[in-house]
Amino acid sequence: MKRLLQLWDEQQSAYVAHRENRFQVMLDVLRASGERPRVLDLACGPGAISRRVLEAFPGAQVTAVDYDPILLGVAAGALEEFGERVRVLDVDLITPDWAGQFDGFDAVLTSTALHWLSPDQLLAVYRSVAGLLPPGGILLNADHLRFDDRSPALRDLSARHDEDTQRAAFEAGALDYAAWYAEAAREPELAALVPVREERFADRPPQPLAPLEFHLAALRAAGFTEAGTVWQYLDDYVVYARR
Repeated sequence: MKRLLQLWDEQQSAYVAHRENRFQVMLDVLRASGERPRVLDLACGPGAISRRVLEAFPGAQVTAVDYDPILLGVAAGALEEFGERVRVLDVDLITPDWAGQFDGFDAVLTSTALHWLSPDQLLAVYRSVAGLLPPGGILLNADHLRFDDRSPALRDLSARHDEDTQRAAFEAGALDYAAWYAEAAREPELAALVPVREERFADRPPQPLAPLEFHLAALRAAGFTEAGTVWQYLDDYVVYARR
């Protein structure tokens, strides 16, 4: 499963320029919050954030949650060497009581994931996350937050840069999103999960993309005392919120 996580990192780097820089910023902010953090990796995918946190912080305890059974299978295998320091759980963020099974965390991290939620669902998730954090706890959300019609030149510039980044990565051998899933499905234990994944996401179409301003307003409405950005590259951000 480590091979699939590595292929995922290569694939995601085709869609996210300077992806390691955004992760480094997240680790730097997390380090400033304490050396033994209890971290929730929200919509963890195959475990990219979790692995980096566990490697960077020997005292960290990580709970990694996702709803995609294939990604959960990869994460469980790729992170098994960390033993009891990590839990990988099947969690649907759309259900209203998903956070009730947890006691709390010092930090919540997520990357290239929450854009799958509608604005109403996103606000609900932010409210649930706020309830899991103590005063001073932090949320870091790394994602593309697209420019809209108010910034047409920046929107077009970012789109052209994305195209160039993807072209270079794919020419160098990186898999695209669909090809990565096809590769994962070649693993016998993951192949059986393909129909499960298809059923789970059959009625969940892509959602309208919420701009940065919506995220910041939603975080404040959810109960965070401070919200802003700690990193930006064109339309790619790391959003920071403090409980």
